[in-house]
Amino acid sequence: MDEEKDIIMIRPKELMRLQIIQKIFGKQINQQEAAETLKLSDRQIRRIVKRVREEGEIGIIHRWRGKTGRHRINEKEKQEIIKTYRGIYAGFGPTLASEKMEEREGLKVNDETLRLWLIKEGLWKVKRQRKEKKRSWRARKKHVGEMIQLDGSHHGWLEGRGPKMVLMGYVDDADGKIYGEFHEYEGTEPAMSSLNGYIKKNGIPRSIYLDKHSTYKNNQKQKYKDWPFRDQEELTQFSRACKQLGIELIYANSPQAKGRVERMFETLQDRMVKEMRLEGIKTLTEANSFLKKYLPAFNKKFSVLARESGDLHTSAKGLDLNEILSIQKEHVLRNDRTVKHENRLYQVLDRTRARKVVVYKYLNGRIEIKHGKTRFRYKIIEERPKKVVLCKVKPRIRYIPPANAPWRRFKINTNPLKRKETASI
Repeated sequence: MDEEKDIIMIRPKELMRLQIIQKIFGKQINQQEAAETLKLSDRQIRRIVKRVREEGEIGIIHRWRGKTGRHRINEKEKQEIIKTYRGIYAGFGPTLASEKMEEREGLKVNDETLRLWLIKEGLWKVKRQRKEKKRSWRARKKHVGEMIQLDGSHHGWLEGRGPKMVLMGYVDDADGKIYGEFHEYEGTEPAMSSLNGYIKKNGIPRSIYLDKHSTYKNNQKQKYKDWPFRDQEELTQFSRACKQLGIELIYANSPQAKGRVERMFETLQDRMVKEMRLEGIKTLTEANSFLKKYLPAFNKKFSVLARESGDLHTSAKGLDLNEILSIQKEHVLRNDRTVKHENRLYQVLDRTRARKVVVYKYLNGRIEIKHGKTRFRYKIIEERPKKVVLCKVKPRIRYIPPANAPWRRFKINTNPLKRKETASI
């Protein structure tokens, strides 16, 4: 048994070194030539030659081979780390788990060491990388604010502890910093609300890279058929607001085209979900409050430096963001100065000759009715007046004569030949 323990396998690299050292002993080459061949210093070659001369061929093997490392974690601490992972951090990735254990529990362990332990215990599975279609690489934009990637992430962010939510995320293409808000769904109002928050924090970006969701792009056939508008695409509410703000919209033809925001969502779905689990987040309001504290630290850890200095965001000073980022719909003003909007009837109180008006629905739910820059006073008609019926008209009943009616027995000769015969007689 002792002889088997003393057996140490020699590696191919060490076997090659041994052959070179033996050539030195055979005086086929000198130590300087051996150092050039093995790409080692003269001093290292002299040490190896001395060890092989004194210890024999086993001297070529590193002395720490087969021995326990000085920094190895003892078995008791290892079991404590695995027990903590099972109890608190189950489902966490090894990297995130090692970070949170050091931060919250004071247990320091390398993420790769933890990964090997978890695989051995059956607590983590090795992910096989899928073979993806090769696509051309696109360099990041040079300046901050030059292009923002926008998307909504539908995911079980609260893991069943609360309502379903969508993360509206804005990732700067230059430095990878993310801004986000949680909303109940992905639509026009959440998109405008999150864009409003982004502009107030960073400014107006030059362009936004997004998908062809019906919120951002009109995917129906063109409705403008008459000149000079027949070549123009009808705008959605979001694209109309971006046009007023001077933001260029660039539509991606595939999810891989806006891969930076997609990969960012994958990271957040892994890390932030666990963070919210540890904090006990259960509502939409709590999630948005947590997001304001979490994203600055996340950006500090994962963002990169832009290739060029300078920020291309522009100020929104002088613009009415509340009006621009509102839902605007044009309606016909009826003869009685009423407007029907979203199945509700509004009575305009001011006299006007306008035939059409625009109804503004702001993000806070406030409604305004305007014609150009003129704002009209209005009131909501809760109940429509019922129509007054002056007299009831009885429905006309169709009379059908009976089968034995006298006129049914009277026959008319319709044959012209028989008619002539009867006439001659």
